[in-house]
Amino acid sequence: MFVVVVRFQLHAGCAEAFMPLMAQNARLSVELEPACHQFDVCVSTGAADEILLYEIYDSPEAFQAHLKMPHFLSFDAEVRDMVLSKEVGTFRRVEA
Repeated sequence: MFVVVVRFQLHAGCAEAFMPLMAQNARLSVELEPACHQFDVCVSTGAADEILLYEIYDSPEAFQAHLKMPHFLSFDAEVRDMVLSKEVGTFRRVEA
């Protein structure tokens, strides 16, 4: 499995507008993309403007396909001005 971890730092005061859009993107990713198995949205306990995503896909190619989906492209365009910084890390899931 291919794991993607994304960390957003939002501009101050943007979390309220960002979160419904993020929740919709996460929901649609799991519903519409068979190769997306998990899409968790987490908020820092210390700052509402720090968001962490944990996503699991079948493969790197499945993640690349996600980046071309209409719901992702719409989300990305809508939140662009809300995001101060964005870090993306990729991992291979190791089964215990």
